[in-house]
Amino acid sequence: MGKLRKKHNWKGRQQSDPQPSADEEKTEVVVELKDGSILKGLDESNALVLPSSKSKKNKSSLPPISKKKPLTKKQKKELQKVLERKEKKAQRAEILAKLAEVQLPESELKLLYTTSKLGTGEKLYQAKRSADEVKDEDSGPKISSVSGANRKRKWEEDDDDDEEQKAEESSDMDTSSDEDEDEQEDEVNNTTDMSECKETSSVCQETKREVKVEQDGEKEKKISDQEKVQKKPSEPAIFIPVDRSPEVQEARLKLPVLAEEQVIMEAVRENPSIVICGETGSGKTTQVPQFLYEAGYASGGRMIGITEPRRVAAVSMSHRVAKEMNLPTQVVSYQIRYEGNVTSDTKIKFMTDGVLLKEIQKDFLLQKYSAIIIDEAHERSVYTDILIGLLSRIVPLRNKKGMPMKLLIMSATLRVEDFTENQRLFRTPPPVIKVDARQFPVTIHFNKRTPLEDYTGEAFHKTCKIHRMLPPGGILVFLTGQAEVHSLCRRLRKAFPFRKGNTATAEDEEAETSEAMRKFKKAKQKKTVSLPRIDLDNYSALPVDEGDEDREAGIGDEEDGDSDLDLGDDPADAEEKADGSIPLYVLPLYSLLAPEQQAKVFRPPPPGTRLCVIATNVAETSLTIPGIKYVVDCGRVKKRFYDKVTGVSSFKVTWTSQASANQRAGRAGRTEPGHCYRLYSSAVFGDFTLFSEAEITRRPVEDLVLQMKDLNIEKVVNFPFPTPPSTEALVAAEQLLVSLGALEEPPCTGRLKDMQRAKLICPITPLGRAMASFPVAPRYAKMLALGKQQDCLPYVIAVVAAMTVREIFEDLDRPARSEDESSKLNQRRARLTQMRRLWAGQGASLLLGDLMIMLGAVGACEFAGCTPRFCENSGLRYKAMVEIRKLRGQLTNAVNAVCPEVGVFVDPKMTPPTEHQVVCLRQIVLAGLGDHLARRAQGEDLVDPKWKNAYKTPLMDEPVFIHPNSALFKTLPEFVVYQEIMETSKMYMRGVSAVEAEWVPQFLPQYCHFGSPLESPSPWFCSSTGTIRCHRSSTFFRVGWQLPAVEMEYPEGLERYRLFAKFLLEGQVCPALKKHSSHLLSNPSIMLKTWAKLQPRTEAFLGPLVSKKVDCREALHSVWKNEEKFLLTAYCQWLPESVHQEVAKSWPPL
Repeated sequence: MGKLRKKHNWKGRQQSDPQPSADEEKTEVVVELKDGSILKGLDESNALVLPSSKSKKNKSSLPPISKKKPLTKKQKKELQKVLERKEKKAQRAEILAKLAEVQLPESELKLLYTTSKLGTGEKLYQAKRSADEVKDEDSGPKISSVSGANRKRKWEEDDDDDEEQKAEESSDMDTSSDEDEDEQEDEVNNTTDMSECKETSSVCQETKREVKVEQDGEKEKKISDQEKVQKKPSEPAIFIPVDRSPEVQEARLKLPVLAEEQVIMEAVRENPSIVICGETGSGKTTQVPQFLYEAGYASGGRMIGITEPRRVAAVSMSHRVAKEMNLPTQVVSYQIRYEGNVTSDTKIKFMTDGVLLKEIQKDFLLQKYSAIIIDEAHERSVYTDILIGLLSRIVPLRNKKGMPMKLLIMSATLRVEDFTENQRLFRTPPPVIKVDARQFPVTIHFNKRTPLEDYTGEAFHKTCKIHRMLPPGGILVFLTGQAEVHSLCRRLRKAFPFRKGNTATAEDEEAETSEAMRKFKKAKQKKTVSLPRIDLDNYSALPVDEGDEDREAGIGDEEDGDSDLDLGDDPADAEEKADGSIPLYVLPLYSLLAPEQQAKVFRPPPPGTRLCVIATNVAETSLTIPGIKYVVDCGRVKKRFYDKVTGVSSFKVTWTSQASANQRAGRAGRTEPGHCYRLYSSAVFGDFTLFSEAEITRRPVEDLVLQMKDLNIEKVVNFPFPTPPSTEALVAAEQLLVSLGALEEPPCTGRLKDMQRAKLICPITPLGRAMASFPVAPRYAKMLALGKQQDCLPYVIAVVAAMTVREIFEDLDRPARSEDESSKLNQRRARLTQMRRLWAGQGASLLLGDLMIMLGAVGACEFAGCTPRFCENSGLRYKAMVEIRKLRGQLTNAVNAVCPEVGVFVDPKMTPPTEHQVVCLRQIVLAGLGDHLARRAQGEDLVDPKWKNAYKTPLMDEPVFIHPNSALFKTLPEFVVYQEIMETSKMYMRGVSAVEAEWVPQFLPQYCHFGSPLESPSPWFCSSTGTIRCHRSSTFFRVGWQLPAVEMEYPEGLERYRLFAKFLLEGQVCPALKKHSSHLLSNPSIMLKTWAKLQPRTEAFLGPLVSKKVDCREALHSVWKNEEKFLLTAYCQWLPESVHQEVAKSWPPL
């Protein structure tokens, strides 16, 4: 409007100001004398004072009338021009929208390359970016003035920009142009406006450039500088062609992540680190490595590394990507803990995060890799967090050294604040690229009531209703643990039996189903005849016209008169309910399930059946099961919780997080619109935490601290964790590592602040470095480090492997499906009990306890060739035994690398350990598990009945027990060490082994408080070690358990020097001095007397020993090597002068 006010009728408006008198004064007054001839009929004497011309007079009288007069033609024309120009601007957005409709789609535009830009490595097409990205890249160059062909390209790039920006740009142009009043210039600017559409007129561009430069000259300078900087490393664009099959290409084009390829790759090119956020199923895991491969990140001898938190995912993804790219497995490979197919030709490498962490220990800069992708970062596993912390430092280091590396963090949930807003992690926050994933909508249904106890029963009812009433589509049920999965599988198989014969032929199948239908109908008729009252259980459907979609499906929020509550619980009831006409193909899925059983989930179900997968949260993110349309979510998850103080671990079923619940729901919308039935109310859902807490905050971190110390990160507290563990956890970890000897002890003297600080920065010891090279927990690593005594190493490796791999025995306590199965289970239980007794052995070997059973099981399985049949007959889990076998091989290689002279190997025909070796093994286990010592409850505790057969541990007030399955359950030794405490109905110790009380002070001096040396037996000099020995009594740790007195080295102090002087004078230290002992002027025992100072010779002899710190034979010999006359004069004071010369000749008496 500002422009209008200025231009339209401006003269008229200027005159309307209240200054008419001034104007009139200005008009020239002419005395008309000279022009007498013109004024007819007037003589010179009648000169008139008149205005010089009539028209001027009229003009001065115009102002008041001009307001009411219409516009002149000229003014009308000018106004028309202005309005037309405005109209054109208003229509421009409309034209652009119409053009956009006929424009090539984004996917095809990306395939069009301009020849002028080939090989320059510059962006060819700028896709639309999110507001966040624009904000992030505000600092980047913004080109305001362009010309020639570039002008055209700039126009194409800007085509995608918002209409608002367009309007602003054009109005800017107008303002700059309309300020000039000249009409000609007005026309020129009008053409400038048009040229924005038509891409013509270089003169207009010049005008525009001048205006821009005037407005912000400084900005231009900055931009040109940045442009220069950016243009320096111009490299040719690389494109690696990939020969994919048409089917794969077609499937790829349907993935949401493919639409974002341009955005992702430009972000990767411009930023060292980026975060890609796309839900599971968006295709990011399989496609992003392919984008990087095609962009040349795998050329030049470098690799693309992808880390997965689970082994299953690493293996299956490598196969999938290899298949999609039509490349051999030598090029797209995987590496997991015990196996891999990586070769020298590998370009894309999938691995578990632990594998990459080991590689960082060997090569901190990861020079083999050009890009690292951290997948499933939302799971927040411990190693993922550590890797992100390390890589946030490695990436800038690599960039400094001129060998840039890219880091891509991929997350399935939008919880990326821990990565983007953590200043300690990334100084400049990485851009976040969101990939919309869910191809189809998922309808969410909440329960009205939340079952607190019997949620498995509720899941059963929901699944039955879905199967009976809803259209075809797979069902995925989420439960918390293995036992619940098996129990629900059993109930569903009973309710909807599926016969394997069904798959034989379609005819047989048809006959069977019709026969089943006939039987079912007959049974139903009989039932209605025999029952006079109506049983609600017979009716599975509700009237369709009553209520909504849910009710129509028979899955209403309200229970059908609580009719189904006992469904399947009563065996008779279940049999009546069995419905063979609609078979359900029920499969379990959990992490401990054998791989071939897990693979069944991905195969299509037999024809005529509906797939139903009963899974734990393993199906939440890692695996995408095809054909799932219905999800039943119990809303709970079983997690392992550790007590930070006591280290007791317990599995607790807790509510899941909102993010996890949404992940579960998303599983239903992969292939078609789906439904998620939540077995809890929306109010309960509102109380869930938004995200699951990171694993690092709820588990012990000693293994991480040791690995990080091995990487020379001394101040672990300052490490940039995405979510840091608590300081108490770090302090506890350092204390444990110090007691294991992996870290140096912090100083015990000095200022309190310094001592507290020193507790968190203890440097690693050589033993700690050796322990860090073993891929097991620090306690077990200590056992391996001590294992080479008495040829025990093969046994220690086998025991450590069995302790590291959890659950080696099958769970045979599960309820049976039928009587046949029940009898089979009983037979297998009896067989397993018999085998355990056999493996536990007798006498000395029995005291090794559960570890002896593990050792026996591993040895027997190896001897039998580790076959599935042997494992099944012996009650062993085949998957666990295979893992133990692989871990033994890995540990054997690690031990040989640390200590080559041992030459240990995996012996398939390993003989049982001898009695002596069993004792040695028990001592090694005690040294490793020292903080896990328990003592049988003593008399004062036994008053309370809860302490019967119980044990007490140093950190807990509650009683703990030996598990009934343990080999030591009936023996009940006084002292035991345990692998861990599991809290179920009671606190049970797992992996129990008996130890002797006198071993505790010998092998765990760091946990004992020692008293002063005992007077009887009195201290003595040990000729073999050359030190002074004594007996000392001790108490254990904070609990003050009295331990038996043991022989040990005399404690440091002045008393030790006095004793050494006494034994030296007596000739026990140096036998050559024994011959002079009979000539001594005083008895050597004077050295220990309180009044010894009264005799000068005692001080003369003791002084040099203390000053040179000589309190053992070895120290004395080393001093004599440097000073031959050391102690000669002091010793001569104890002898008569007649012997002095003889002593001097034979000095030093070595």
